[in-house]
Amino acid sequence: MTDLTIPPDADTEQTKALVQDHFEIGETIEVRSEERTEDHQTDITGELTDFEPGYLEIDGQPLGEGSVRYDEIHTVSKIESV
Repeated sequence: MTDLTIPPDADTEQTKALVQDHFEIGETIEVRSEERTEDHQTDITGELTDFEPGYLEIDGQPLGEGSVRYDEIHTVSKIESV
């Protein structure tokens, strides 16, 4: 499993570039907006379907319906490869 933790000072473009460098469209990923704790395990799990300009598209869903903005990402983990 690949884990990527976004540096706290990364801006939207830096975050997008990091995610693109580590993950490919079609992979199943888990995206968390904060560090994993007992009370907060997972935010979003699904198939990475696109690297949109302002957000990471998950399962072909628009922002607010399952996809996540780059500036809200803390950690991305690969669950399954293509």
